[in-house]
Amino acid sequence: MDNVSEKLKSVVAFIRTKTDFVPELALVLGTGLGGLAEDVKKEAVVNFKDIPGFPVSTVDGHRGRFIFGTVCGKRVAVIDGRVHCYEGFDVRDAVLPTRVCKMLGAKTIIITNAAGGLDLSYEVGDIMVISDHISLFFPSPLMGPNIDLLGTRFPNMTEVYDKELRAKFIKCAERLGTPLQKGVYVQVTGPAYETPAEIAFLRLIGGCAVGMSTVCEAIAARHAGMRVFGVSLITDVPGKDAVPLSHEEVQRVGREASGKLSAVMREFIKEI
Repeated sequence: MDNVSEKLKSVVAFIRTKTDFVPELALVLGTGLGGLAEDVKKEAVVNFKDIPGFPVSTVDGHRGRFIFGTVCGKRVAVIDGRVHCYEGFDVRDAVLPTRVCKMLGAKTIIITNAAGGLDLSYEVGDIMVISDHISLFFPSPLMGPNIDLLGTRFPNMTEVYDKELRAKFIKCAERLGTPLQKGVYVQVTGPAYETPAEIAFLRLIGGCAVGMSTVCEAIAARHAGMRVFGVSLITDVPGKDAVPLSHEEVQRVGREASGKLSAVMREFIKEI
């Protein structure tokens, strides 16, 4: 058995000493979206730092914990504080929380992020439903020995983001009168924000939003047979938004816009 499989089984065994909770859904919270965690009626919380060998985020605002509980009657495992490869973690560590949720029982994952808008029609605070993705200069989480207990060596990525889930989210937003964007998300390594030339290139290849997470998690989730839904909160639009880009600004926009995203998310979770 490879080291990744051993680590995964070890983490799951540790969590099972703390709780026997079995989630239906996994929810990954992006930068500035930690307020969504307040919607959870908590049954158990397991901090990443307490799990032997588990990666812990060094990014401000990422609390680093699993929250187990219910949202709108659905059993949810919340990843509150993902880790990123730019922090020095291996990509397989970055997707470890996703894989743990699958091993605990989750069959569907909702991935959220804060992202820069590449489409110049976007506005700061827009919500973009991810229809597809591009992984650019980023290692695949499936490199190395295949984890046979999760999935096949060569998984099909024709439809990463579930069409039915996207349609349900869009209908929920329409009922609430919340406008949405739909588009292609690009994951880059970070941690530096993109140069103007890089932004121009990402637009040229079809990107609508760009960030430093999500794609690797989505790939790992699909490899493990999970249904995937992804959504980006647009925190800046390079070349259109005059506000200097910073992590603090991303957090601020995330906090201000999280209310409308939370409202749609609650309706969405009811219907999954």
